[in-house]
Amino acid sequence: MSPPGLVIAAPRSGSGKTTLTLGLLRAFRRAGLAVGGAKCGPDYIDPAFHEAACGRPSLNLDSWAMPPGMIADLAARSGAGCDLVICEALMGLFDGVPGQPGRSGSSADVAAALGWPVLLVVDASGQSQSAAAIVKGCATYDPRIRIAGVVLNRLGSARHARLAGDAIAALGIPVVGALPRSDSVALPERHLGLIQAGETSALDARLDRMADFVAEHADLEAIRALASPAEPPLAEISDHAIPPPGRRIAIARDAAFSFLYPHLLQSWRRAGAEFRFFSPLADESPDADCDAAWLPGGYPELHAGRLAASRVFRDGLRRFALTRPVHGECGGYMALGQSLTDADGVAHEMVGLLGVSTSFARRKPHLGYREARLAADTCLGRAGSRLRGHEFHYAGVDSLGGDEPFAHVSDAYGGEAAPAGGRRGLVSGSFFHVIAAAP
Repeated sequence: MSPPGLVIAAPRSGSGKTTLTLGLLRAFRRAGLAVGGAKCGPDYIDPAFHEAACGRPSLNLDSWAMPPGMIADLAARSGAGCDLVICEALMGLFDGVPGQPGRSGSSADVAAALGWPVLLVVDASGQSQSAAAIVKGCATYDPRIRIAGVVLNRLGSARHARLAGDAIAALGIPVVGALPRSDSVALPERHLGLIQAGETSALDARLDRMADFVAEHADLEAIRALASPAEPPLAEISDHAIPPPGRRIAIARDAAFSFLYPHLLQSWRRAGAEFRFFSPLADESPDADCDAAWLPGGYPELHAGRLAASRVFRDGLRRFALTRPVHGECGGYMALGQSLTDADGVAHEMVGLLGVSTSFARRKPHLGYREARLAADTCLGRAGSRLRGHEFHYAGVDSLGGDEPFAHVSDAYGGEAAPAGGRRGLVSGSFFHVIAAAP
């Protein structure tokens, strides 16, 4: 039997899902529960905060990139040894992309696939009884899911809480929390979202304040009672993560390179892979006994000067790439290129294993789901293999440098596939973040 789970969702972004999720994770942990976290959709940053709050890895559950069996498998991993799983939704509860039923990428798809009830966070600022109409709409819009309870957020007074709360309770849906307006529990942000957990100052103290805030204004026992065990058909549980790129993998890990999905690391480890982490910012290069190197995404644009000055890293990676595969995702792709121009317009020399030159001098968002068909054999798979993932960056491309494409990539809206990324010798890279093998 899987542990009870609960999806923390909202009608729209910015309603307070992250504050409530982190507060609950830390509060339940302090109460002695073994509590696990999960995150709907393609997000690197929130799961790291979940792990800091509850002490366990938090895994992503994505209904567009992952088939239902993989979601079931990852949900089971998230809950292994736990008393409770708290899953944070993305965007609005029903927001997604065009897709087959249950495969839109929405948080509602994940809740429906697992049978987890939804705890709806409603930003009640600027309204009172009208909040009940929003709750009723969410409760009736999709018959696959169940709104089990509501937490009101950004309330201005006790009267405000009563007006909105009584109207919602009249629908037969319990109000299990009433959070007042507060700036004391906000987390710092930058252009890709929150500042990373490892860079957030006094993070433990911030998480404790969130737990205190949530425990004071929400009924923790009532919230825990709303959760229900996942109900995946056991015959459908499967792992569709990509095979490991090597048996012993050198992985860049520091403030510049941190975006690597935990489920991939877990799946690679289960397939027998070993990891050797190294820090380009500390001027470290891949271990010589590794047979592949992986540079994840992150924030190389914030550390371009240090990367340019890290000669041991750059020279060592060049030697490594002469005989073994190297792959870079997004920030890792930029670091493998010829140059990276920062937001101040200063160009910094990068490793030079690929021809691409990128720039943040004119930032433009590139966001969304992607399906990639590999253009040739690489450490990610054979030519023609299809992968699902996403793109999320603000970098521009000054020059592609004439490299052969890494893959042909299309979006989730039926656009024609176009060449993307670069490939040169044993080195490959692109802005594409892989999540799973395409079904």
